[in-house]
Amino acid sequence: MKLPSKFMKLIVVLMIVISGSGGYYFLHHDEVTTDNAAIDGQTVILSPKVQGYVKVLNVKDNQMVKAGDVLIEIDPTDYVIRRDRAKAALSAAKAAAEASRSNLETTTVSASSNIDASAAQVASAQATWEKSLSDRQRMESLFNAGACSRQQLDQAIATEKADRSTLEKLQANLRSSQTAPSVIASARETGDQLLAQVKQAEADLAQAEADLDNTKIIAPIDGRITKRSVETGNYVQAGQQLATLVGTELWVVANFKETQLDHMRAGQPVDIRIDAFPGIKLHGKVDSFQAGTGSYFSLFPAENATGNFVKTVQRVPVKIVFDNPPDPALPLGPGMSVIPTVYTESAGSPL
Repeated sequence: MKLPSKFMKLIVVLMIVISGSGGYYFLHHDEVTTDNAAIDGQTVILSPKVQGYVKVLNVKDNQMVKAGDVLIEIDPTDYVIRRDRAKAALSAAKAAAEASRSNLETTTVSASSNIDASAAQVASAQATWEKSLSDRQRMESLFNAGACSRQQLDQAIATEKADRSTLEKLQANLRSSQTAPSVIASARETGDQLLAQVKQAEADLAQAEADLDNTKIIAPIDGRITKRSVETGNYVQAGQQLATLVGTELWVVANFKETQLDHMRAGQPVDIRIDAFPGIKLHGKVDSFQAGTGSYFSLFPAENATGNFVKTVQRVPVKIVFDNPPDPALPLGPGMSVIPTVYTESAGSPL
């Protein structure tokens, strides 16, 4: 029985569709692609550590800079004055500490000598007074016996009183000199306090020098200046965002469906097409997988513990690095859309 021609045509069309689908699957079954991907890169917000007026501005919008370039200079006049004051304060603190050290050495030596000298003087005065007291007592006995005059007795009494006063004075001096340990301790404490003031002055000087150095904002990496929001003469505060530096190192963050990760491995080759330049294809490889879905780390993660839960396919960010740095002539930057295609048949390390 001969089939009608229209059925034959339908069969032919079906065979063509099936053959085409099979051929496409055979050719592309090892490819995993997504259009939910964008270029990412290192970005540094440029902000000052000190406040002041912008004196020198060395950058323009979208200018390329090198690491170590001085981008912005804040008027350093006030910070130079603070540094000089800190230097003077440090010199004064060191001089006071040195004087205190010398005084401690002198006190330590002289205090011991004063104790010995005072003790010797007390011993001599004690002997002198004892002799004077003996002479007085003898004169009193002689006077009572009529063997000496009143004048001689009065002289003995006066001499004994004078020698006793001298002894009492020297005894007081000895007691005073015996406080030498506390005097030495006080001098040592004063020295320690002055040494602490030296350290404080050194810290103040270090801070002043750091503040002076921080009046220059230096590029930490190679990159391009973007979002510049400062002009010469502006007064800026510490921490104020003045510009953003986009580094030259770029990569791709592709948000693949979790159902696409079965055969994906680190190290697999990737073709990368850029929406802005559809005629250009770049090459790279899978670098790493984020430990969690993008929604989990969002500002308001989904709360699945509800009665109306609906399961949805999640997306996992995958980092893709370029085999070679993109041509600097291409104005590529973070946020630009790309379409990566991962070839999963290439061997690589497991997830």
